[in-house]
Amino acid sequence: MNDMKDVYILGIETSCDETSISIVKNGRDVVSNVISSQIDIHKLYGGVVPEIASRKHIENMQYVFNEAFKNTNLSMNDMDAVAVTYGPGLVGALLVGLSFAKGLSMSYDKPFIGVNHIEGHICSNYISNKELEPPFIALIISGGHTNLVHVIDYYNYKIYGRTMDDAVGECFDKIARNLGFEYPGGAKIEKASHDGKNGIFNFPRGVVRDSEYDFTFSGLKSHVLNVINVLKKQNSCLDKKVIANISLELQNSIIDSLVYRTISLSKKINIDKVAVCGGVSANDCIKKALENELEKNNIKFYYPEKIYSTDNGAMIASSGYYHYLKKEFSNLDLNAKPDLEFS
Repeated sequence: MNDMKDVYILGIETSCDETSISIVKNGRDVVSNVISSQIDIHKLYGGVVPEIASRKHIENMQYVFNEAFKNTNLSMNDMDAVAVTYGPGLVGALLVGLSFAKGLSMSYDKPFIGVNHIEGHICSNYISNKELEPPFIALIISGGHTNLVHVIDYYNYKIYGRTMDDAVGECFDKIARNLGFEYPGGAKIEKASHDGKNGIFNFPRGVVRDSEYDFTFSGLKSHVLNVINVLKKQNSCLDKKVIANISLELQNSIIDSLVYRTISLSKKINIDKVAVCGGVSANDCIKKALENELEKNNIKFYYPEKIYSTDNGAMIASSGYYHYLKKEFSNLDLNAKPDLEFS
């Protein structure tokens, strides 16, 4: 690698409600990473409104692009390729990023690379853990996805587990809303859980029949929402202690599901490296529980810095780098694929 010319990839991420553009050198060194969040807007509605998200991406794109180059000595002429998320995500939001990326590719005659958003999350670990190389197990936990994947090599994956219904982040957010927390609620549940007491509630641990590594969280979500509704009928409002106890047990249930399957797969295929990624990997309680249990089983644990846990352009640029090395470029007629599968 030291004898090779440095490769600079511009990464663009607009799959949901963050407008992000980043410059990454050689797949792992972040030169700039600019993120414009829309959280303050969408929390007024209790969740992301797709039409608003698309409009804000259009408004923010040029500013974020300029900021990405502002404190560097680089320009678009120095970029070796433009990488952009083309799915999964909100179709309108994806189209904004794709259109901007295609314009840059044509204007500056740069290769155009469409990136699967989930691959991007896996690559976030290459940025924060520069020593990490495949093979390893990736546990992807986010608002829309929960996957357990054997990363055999760069872009050579075998999926062992996925959620059969709700993703971890979706489960957190829906329950958080019913507990009275503003969107996004996952971080607020984590904070409340610190004051909770174990043993007050006993929530189920979902099991998918005849599928050792698949996840299910819909039963847990329904059970917790029923508990909340019963408690609300008994009392006009839930006090902080009850909310803390519910938050703690909800988190415990989710942690148990994640830890058990991850360690079980690691032992089955004899892989001693596990990397967690995705927005929910910003949850310190989940990371600590994973780290403790993996350490007991002599399994190395990796996770991205929080800035790279949530959606960001750096992870897309990192992913684009490995496609660039293989000369795996996309055609300019590539369309947004909101339901893009990860395989």
